[in-house]
Amino acid sequence: MILTTRLRRRAGTLGVAVLASLGLIAAGSPASAAPAATTDVRLITFNDLHGNLEPPSGSSGRVTLPDGSTVDAGGAAHLASHVKRLRGEVKNSVVLSAGDSVGASPVISALFHDEPTIEFLNSIGVKASVVGNHEFDEGYQELQRLQFGGCHPDGGCQFRDRYQGAKFPFLGANVTFDNGIPALLPFSVEFSGGVPIGVIGATLKDLPTVVTPEAIKGLEFGDEVEAINRTATLLDRLGIKAQVVLLHQGDNTEGGGPDDCRTLPGPATKIAENVTPEVDVIFTGHSHQQYNCTVNDPSGRPRTMIQGASFGRLLSVVDLKVDRRSREVVREQSQAHNEIVTRTGTPDAGTQKLIDEAKTKAAPIANEQVGTISGDLLRAAAPSGEMPLGSVIADAQLEATKSNGAQVAITNPGGVRADLVYASSPAGEGDGVVTYGEAFTVQPFANIMQTITMTGENLKAVLEQQWQQASPRILQVSSTLKYAYSSSAAPGSKVSDLTIDGQPVDPAGSYRVSVNNFLAAGGDGFTEFTKGTDLAGGPVDLDALIAYFGAHPGVAPPPADRITVKP
Repeated sequence: MILTTRLRRRAGTLGVAVLASLGLIAAGSPASAAPAATTDVRLITFNDLHGNLEPPSGSSGRVTLPDGSTVDAGGAAHLASHVKRLRGEVKNSVVLSAGDSVGASPVISALFHDEPTIEFLNSIGVKASVVGNHEFDEGYQELQRLQFGGCHPDGGCQFRDRYQGAKFPFLGANVTFDNGIPALLPFSVEFSGGVPIGVIGATLKDLPTVVTPEAIKGLEFGDEVEAINRTATLLDRLGIKAQVVLLHQGDNTEGGGPDDCRTLPGPATKIAENVTPEVDVIFTGHSHQQYNCTVNDPSGRPRTMIQGASFGRLLSVVDLKVDRRSREVVREQSQAHNEIVTRTGTPDAGTQKLIDEAKTKAAPIANEQVGTISGDLLRAAAPSGEMPLGSVIADAQLEATKSNGAQVAITNPGGVRADLVYASSPAGEGDGVVTYGEAFTVQPFANIMQTITMTGENLKAVLEQQWQQASPRILQVSSTLKYAYSSSAAPGSKVSDLTIDGQPVDPAGSYRVSVNNFLAAGGDGFTEFTKGTDLAGGPVDLDALIAYFGAHPGVAPPPADRITVKP
C-alpha cells in the first residue's frame, strides 16, 4: 500500500509536468515579440558511475584517445565541475544517468549503502535515471529506500542522521511485478527551453542473468524495444514529441577514442535499429565502453546512440535543436560528443566536501592494512583472457574453501572491479600496501563462496559457455586448473586438454569446484553450474581475498600459464 501510494504520488508529479509541457499550466516565462524558430536543449548524461566518488585508479581512471594515448579522468568533484561548466554554456540543460550509478561501489560509498553517491547525484541536479542491474544488488526494497528515503533496515543511518532519498525518479519501462503491474515509472518529462522532453528508461531484458535470483524475486524484465515503443507512443499522444531513451544496455568496441564509432554490433545497436522513430536519442550503458554512433531508425533517419565509458570518466553531451512550433527535434541540426572529465581543472568544492566527509567516516575501516603486493595486480587480460588479479582471486577462493574439499576455484571476470596498484599512496611512491578499502573496491559484492560437485563433463561444458556471448567472457581459474582453447573451433568443441593438479580431467569423474553464489545460480549465462550437487557454503569472497593477503605477504602477479590459446 505504501509503495502504491508513493508511485501514485510520483505519477502525479509527472502528470503536472506533462500538463505543463502541453501548455495547460502557465510556464511563467515572459512573452517574446519574435520567438526563435528553435530552442536549444543540452542533455548531459553519464553511465555506470558505480559510486566512484574518488578518482578511480589504474586503467579504470584513464580515457583512451584516438591515437591510443591516455588521459587521467574521473572523480566526482571533477565531474561536478564539468557538469557545472557544460550547464553554464547552454541555458536549458538536463542532467541524466543511464544506470548503475550505485552498486559495486568503492568503500567510501558502499559502507553507507551508497547514500553518499545519491547525495552527490542530487547535488549536481540529476533529473532522471534508468535502473541498471546494479541498482538491484540489494534487492527491490533497497532500491525503493534509495528512491524515497529512510534509514537502512539493518545498518540504520550511518552516513548522516537522516537519509531523504533521491530527488529524481528511477525509471524502468520494462520492469514489472510478476502480475504485470509496473514496478517502476516508465518515463519522466522535463520541461526545458519552453518544450517538453520525454525521458524513457529501459534496462536490459537479460538482467536476471547478471544478478542473484533473490535480489529480483517477484520481478520481470520485458523486451526493451516493446517497452520503449509502448511508452513512446503514449508520450506522442500526450503531445511530447522530443523523446530520448536511457538504455542500460550497450555494445562492445574495437577501440578508438571517445567519439569514435568502432562498435561491434551488439544488443544496443539492435535495439537502436528497432526502436520507434519517435525516439530521437539513445543513451546507452552497461558495457562500460566509449562510442558516439549514428544508427538509422526504422524509417531510415539517423539518430545518435552514445555511451560514456564508466566511473565518471566521460559525460555524453547531446545538444538538441527543438522546433518550438512542432516540438520535434531537428536531428540534422543536433550534435553529440563525449566530454572527457579531466582532472586538470578546479574540483567542485561542495562535492569535495561531501567526499571528504565520506572518507573521514569510512577511514577507520577503509585504511586498515590487510596485506602487501610486490607488483601491480591488474584486470587487464593476457591474450588468453587471464587477468593477473583474477588469478589471485581464484587462488584465494580455492584456499578459503579447501575445508570443503575444493580442488578448483572459478570466478567471473565481471566480479573483478578494480586494479590493485603497487604505487597506491597519494604521493605515488611504491609502497605495496593493500588496504581494506582497496580490497573492497576489487570485490564489493559480498558474494558467498559455495563449493559444489561437478562431473568432468559439466566442467568442460561450463568452459564452453564462455563463448555464448558476442564477445567471449573468460572465467578466471585457480592455478590447479589448466586447459587450452581454440576460438576458431566449433561451438561446444573449443576447449581441450583439461587438467586438475596435472591430471587429465575424466568426463565421468567427480570434482569439487568453488564458485561464488552468483555463478552457482547460473549468473552471466553459466547455467551449467546449476547442475552442481552437494553444495557446501564458504566465506564471503572479500573475506577470502583478505585472508589470502594476510597469509601471503608480498603477493606477486602470477604468470599467465593457466589457459593456452590454440590456433
